Amino acid sequence: MTGPVAVTGASGFVGRALIGQLLAAERPVRALVHRQGLGITHPLLDTLTGGLSDKAALAKLMAGAQSVVHVAGQVRGRDLADFLGVNADGVTHVAEAATMAGLRRVILISSLAARAPHLSPYAASKRMGEERLAQAALGAGFTSAILRPPAIYGPEDRELVPLFQTMARGIVPLPGVAGARASLLHVDDLARAIVKLLDSPAEATYELDDGHGAGYSWDEIATIVERVAGRGRGWRVKLPGGVLRAVATGNLLASKLLGYSPMLTPGKVNELRHPDWVCDNTEISRDTGWQPLISLENGLSSILRGTPLKIDRGITNVT
Repeated sequence: MTGPVAVTGASGFVGRALIGQLLAAERPVRALVHRQGLGITHPLLDTLTGGLSDKAALAKLMAGAQSVVHVAGQVRGRDLADFLGVNADGVTHVAEAATMAGLRRVILISSLAARAPHLSPYAASKRMGEERLAQAALGAGFTSAILRPPAIYGPEDRELVPLFQTMARGIVPLPGVAGARASLLHVDDLARAIVKLLDSPAEATYELDDGHGAGYSWDEIATIVERVAGRGRGWRVKLPGGVLRAVATGNLLASKLLGYSPMLTPGKVNELRHPDWVCDNTEISRDTGWQPLISLENGLSSILRGTPLKIDRGITNVT
């Protein structure tokens, strides 16, 4: 049996999906969790507790492993400093540990936001993480690749799924600018893409989506949700940029006073109102053979209606 795949951020939304895919393929996994346990028992799964700054934990995570997937990411914070520890410094620590352990492959799960690092501290930190990996890979013994997924959803998602549920109840918030379009991706398709990259020598930064050409507008997403929910057209509520920024600024101030990590910040509003978050699968499909298998309609049906998740084989640039 080959060495395990090491996974950081294992207890998160994406990490759990990836581990499920790897175990289903009977591949051994060594998972690093920070605080929350996995709640998964499997003879091929070894779970460790530790943080990304814990050199001893990272060394144990990597020992005897063949490859590592750095999934861990910080998505809430007030300023750049709140994001750097995981999204940038964490990449450096993982790459250094991988080099010391002689791993052959490092996969970084970044974000499409890294394409526009000027928008927010989060976006800037993700771009910095990509740059840290590129620097660490120079002269190292491992090959590396970076994935920039768009907005990800799935059954354990705590960000997009509540929005979809609100839309299904007939209230459709529209925070984006006119003409804005964005790609989406089911978490299981992302996990399959990661596995494909693990088994590929490809070294590049890849964007990927669910195969729906040119992404979606907010109204198109709402229409699909309404169709899945079996209801008529809901109430479209336009959220002006000024209102969003005022709320985000208030939330940021409150977070400083009360000591919590905010999600809605002025930087997040910049991301929400960015006009183009559309991806293209051409490069990753060419280099790895990966194709998305889950359409938005079938992915939402499994979440909102509890139907079995259907696979739409051969989805590619559907319009």
